[in-house]
Amino acid sequence: MDDLKHTPLFDLHVELGAKMVPFAGYAMPVQYPLGVMKEHQHARAATGLFDVSHMGQVMLSGPSWDAVARAFETLVPMDVLGLADGRQRYGFFTNDAGGIEDDLMFARRGDDLFVVVNAACKDADISRMKAALEPGVRVAPLTDRALIAVQGPGAEAVLAGMDGRAADMAFMDVCDLDLDGVSVWASRSGYTGEDGFELSVPDHQAEALARALLAQDGVEAIGLGARDSLRLEAGLCLYGHDIDAGTTPVEAALTWAIQKVRRADGDRAGGYPGTETVMDEMDRGAARKRVGLLPEGRAPMREGTDIFDAAEGGDRVGCVTSGGFGPSLGAPVAMGYVETGRAAVGTPLWGEVRGKRLPLTVAKLPFVAANFKR
Repeated sequence: MDDLKHTPLFDLHVELGAKMVPFAGYAMPVQYPLGVMKEHQHARAATGLFDVSHMGQVMLSGPSWDAVARAFETLVPMDVLGLADGRQRYGFFTNDAGGIEDDLMFARRGDDLFVVVNAACKDADISRMKAALEPGVRVAPLTDRALIAVQGPGAEAVLAGMDGRAADMAFMDVCDLDLDGVSVWASRSGYTGEDGFELSVPDHQAEALARALLAQDGVEAIGLGARDSLRLEAGLCLYGHDIDAGTTPVEAALTWAIQKVRRADGDRAGGYPGTETVMDEMDRGAARKRVGLLPEGRAPMREGTDIFDAAEGGDRVGCVTSGGFGPSLGAPVAMGYVETGRAAVGTPLWGEVRGKRLPLTVAKLPFVAANFKR
């Protein structure tokens, strides 16, 4: 643990009694005394505070929005140029084979683009952007800012009680807020499936802001354990597990994130790494597909569980990439990849757990409906 990096909230986590674990090179709280199950249920019912400061924050700036957006579109298959000021989108970097190098959020702040990437990928992502975009576009890692997520049905009331402008924000809006004297870059987003906000804050003010938020009615600190079960129930991919450099957007069922203007026959079609593969798969389909999986019984099916098309014999047709117990459903849930011909909702399959095949069913995602403020 001694060689791990600390976020600005490390001391607060320890003070709150968190169990700290290594995660993406950082010492992070996996749970607090409340426990993973109750933390999960609290975030679904009230408001959870998450430290996501280990993620990478980067600002791209150039001579104009047009220049910045068009440059970034050479790295992602998203409509960046059409993004309105004060709005955010989900996206991903692709490689020459059409695989996903990382998934990310990007927001327009005037003529600049604010990008948030995964902790384990941020060094590679920054190198990728610098190599491809500089010197025309400046790529500036923001190493002096923390990131706090406030998630749950009570999140709006909590933030609006500190700055009324929070209540005016719709899903994927971004704006500056003043929270207890701390100026933050707020986005109405998150990765739990719940309504909520992500707050980029100067690192020296992060602990004071976190304490002010935790002092509000109904706010509890939530660790990585519950964050994982929340995002799994929401059907959201975890990079390095459900998606990686060998997974294409079509296989991952993420083509909803590729806007019409970047698709075949769009005004700015293609032009990003792996265009040919991605467009071919969007036209003809892929051999496998990410799906939801509902195991029968109470035994969770974890990452790496092989999936077969028969209770005995038969063929291996896929693999679980995320799995565990879903506290909101009160049952095991999982995501994984299966052959496209086995991907229809309701298809019966079997997962092999400790040498025994147990039944499961292909299910519609998300397992828990999103609660975003549209």
